[in-house]
Amino acid sequence: MYSGVLPNALTIAGSDSGGGAGIQADLKTFAALGVYGTSVITALTAQNGLGVTGIHAPSADFVVQQLKAVLDGFPVHAAKTGMLFSAEIIEALAKELKNVDFPLVVDPVCVSTSGHALIEDNAVAMMKEKLFPLAALITPNKPETETLTGIKLVDNKSVEEAGKALLAMGAKAVLIKGGHFEEKPILVTDWFFDDKGTIEALRQPHVDTPNSHGTGCTLSSAITAYLAKKHPLLVAIKKAQEFLNCALRNSYAPGKGIGPVHHLATIEQLKH
Repeated sequence: MYSGVLPNALTIAGSDSGGGAGIQADLKTFAALGVYGTSVITALTAQNGLGVTGIHAPSADFVVQQLKAVLDGFPVHAAKTGMLFSAEIIEALAKELKNVDFPLVVDPVCVSTSGHALIEDNAVAMMKEKLFPLAALITPNKPETETLTGIKLVDNKSVEEAGKALLAMGAKAVLIKGGHFEEKPILVTDWFFDDKGTIEALRQPHVDTPNSHGTGCTLSSAITAYLAKKHPLLVAIKKAQEFLNCALRNSYAPGKGIGPVHHLATIEQLKH
C-alpha cells in the first residue's frame, strides 16, 4: 500500500459528459501528475466531440455548499476555476475564496472548442471584478483575451498591451495562451506577464492534431497540480506546457468529432 501523502488540488468547473474537458480533464490531469483531486461542479453539460447540446447549472448556494465541504474536509494546496457559467455563481464563489491561503488559477472559460457559449453575458464583468483580484494566475486564450480587454491581438505589441490590461484588473500574473494565434506554426508561444514587470515568451513545438479538446482545461489544471507540489509559478507553467505538449502529441479520437488530449500519455510512456 502507498504510504506517501499527496498534495491536494481543487478544480471548480463544469462537467463534460464526453470526458475530454472540464472537471473530467482536470481530475485526470491531477491524477497523472500525482496530486489528489477534489472538485466543485458549477454546471453540467451535455457534450461530446461534436459539440455542446445543453447546459444545466446548479444554484449558487449549492456550488458554495460543495466548496465548503471540500475546504472543511481537505487541506487544499492549490485550486483552479474553469467554466463558472453565471454571475451569481462567480459572486458566491469569490466571497468564499477571498480569504484562502492557497494559490488560485483562473481559466476564464467563455466558449467551448466547438464554439458554444459556456458563460452568461453578464458573468464576464463579474469575473473581472470579483475573481481576477484573487488570482495568482489567469490563463486566457486569444479570443478570451480580446473579449476581456477589448484589444485585438495582432502582434507582439498588442499582446503586451493586453497582458498589462489584464494585470490592471487585479491578477498577480497572466498567461496569454498562443494556440489560437497562427495556423500551423512551427512553435506555439504563450506570453507570461506578472505584477513585478516580468514579460516572457514561453514556446513549445506546435503539434498538428485535430484532437485538441480540453487543452485549456488541461494546461490550467497541470499548472495547479505543480503549484500544489510547491513549484514556483513560472516553473509550474513551463512543466505544465511540457505535460500538455506530450498529451497533444498522443491525442486521439475515442468517439465522433474532436478528440481529447491524452491525459495519461506520460504514464503510458513510463510503462514501455
